[in-house]
Amino acid sequence: MTEPAVLHTTSGHVLSLTLNRPETLNALTPAQRDEIVRLLAEASASAEVRAVVLTGTGRGFCAGADLRASAAAPAARATGDVARTLRTGAQRLIAAVLDCEKPVIAAVNGTAAGLGAHLAFACDLVLAAESARFIEVFVRRGLVPDAGGAYLLPRLIGPQRAKELMFFGDALTAADAQRMGLVNRVVPDADLDKTSRAWAERLATGPTRALALTKQLVNASLDTDRATAFAAEAAAQEINMTTADAQEGVRSFVERRSPAYRGC
Repeated sequence: MTEPAVLHTTSGHVLSLTLNRPETLNALTPAQRDEIVRLLAEASASAEVRAVVLTGTGRGFCAGADLRASAAAPAARATGDVARTLRTGAQRLIAAVLDCEKPVIAAVNGTAAGLGAHLAFACDLVLAAESARFIEVFVRRGLVPDAGGAYLLPRLIGPQRAKELMFFGDALTAADAQRMGLVNRVVPDADLDKTSRAWAERLATGPTRALALTKQLVNASLDTDRATAFAAEAAAQEINMTTADAQEGVRSFVERRSPAYRGC
């Protein structure tokens, strides 16, 4: 029996998503992309899921979009076809990660190129194996960066560094990616699964709604002025104070004990 192209299991309130086409370095097909979008939407709505880990099998995290399907398609396109495909495909995938109401950790186990690199950078936290490589591969193919890259990279490392990566398309080591601020931590390859699981389990015992609101505030902060950001912060505080976890957090502080958050 053929294994699914996206493996997914939930254990200890952690959803593990694994791209599973190692023979292609996990180049994403439209079906895989749509499956990840669906699973992330379900994770947002599920009380059972409180953190997500995204990784790949084999030597690659994700080598980008699987271009073989598009190369085999007819050359003639109607005006608007490319933009529509991008909106409903790669951009929709990146938005699904950014908008997921649960923390998403990228455990980058190998090559992350093009769409694959942007998929990692869209995650809330990025762990990279020492063997990981990040490549803005688009210029090598005569293409404009897609999958939200020109939105994500300048916000993470500034416009000049983003242009350097995108103009030259050179492979970036995990250590260099960490120095630039694209990666939270680099770990030995053998420790990647263990570390990502430990981080996810820690997040899964946290105040889930507070984390979701925090993610929303931080993601929106770079696109808003101060007055809008302050108003959003106040609204988030108002919403969060109605949750059981916020009340438990205050109560545990007063009672001088560790909080026991339930994710609601």
